[in-house]
Amino acid sequence: MTIPLVVGLDGSEASLAAVDWAAGEAARHGVPLHLVHATAGDLDAAGPIGAATERVRRDAPTVPLTSEVLHTDPATALVGKGHDAFALVLGSRGLGDLDAMLLGSVGLAVAARAECPVVVVRGAAEHREARFGSVVVGVENGEGSATAVAFAFREAQVRRCGLVAVHAWTAPHDAHATAQAPSWALEAHRRPPPQVLDDALRGLTDRYGDVPVTRRVIEGPARRELLAAASGADLLIVGAPRRHGHPGLQLGLTGHAMLHHAPCPVVVVPRT
Repeated sequence: MTIPLVVGLDGSEASLAAVDWAAGEAARHGVPLHLVHATAGDLDAAGPIGAATERVRRDAPTVPLTSEVLHTDPATALVGKGHDAFALVLGSRGLGDLDAMLLGSVGLAVAARAECPVVVVRGAAEHREARFGSVVVGVENGEGSATAVAFAFREAQVRRCGLVAVHAWTAPHDAHATAQAPSWALEAHRRPPPQVLDDALRGLTDRYGDVPVTRRVIEGPARRELLAAASGADLLIVGAPRRHGHPGLQLGLTGHAMLHHAPCPVVVVPRT
């Protein structure tokens, strides 16, 4: 049986927006949708499950749909479901009137601990409803971005849209360097930034020949450049390395910034 796309519910408008997004994603990929309402208390779950079910039946009637209620800690329950999930989908929860755009504690915990890709559905309707025709992926130096880049190509193909691959790089303040020829001593062994991007895309551009690819090599902080690229995107994808000797992922400053501030849905893809 095909593993499902799992959506976490809590009855909020943000979680219903996540259900809407996930229904479209399940239809694109041809996978079942599984709704999970987890609560450590005795709150009534019939309302959230019923509302979400009605939306899926209305908007994606052909998607196989199941649901369940788990009386346990929501983050623990969802991380457990991620062991056999196509991806976990969550809404972006506000932390109050002072900063309603920030991700809630459950979403952050799930993104940092899940073994499958985690999608946090953020942004206005124009970003959630695939109106831009663009998927953005962040590419880091080293081999760590391979899983995220492959995921991004699959998403762009199934959405029949373009892929924007962004590699942002910075040189030490006291170094003179260009994208083509880093000149500082400690970085001389590294590949030039354009080569980093080319290496990350090699092979995938042939395999996904129907996906138009735009390469962006930019000198600047990755957080700033990815947020800027995401302003015209339907989906932003970043990779996260696994912690050495500990369970979970290292989201890093860039991952945290995307989860809290991206203007579109964000996918955190664990590195293999």
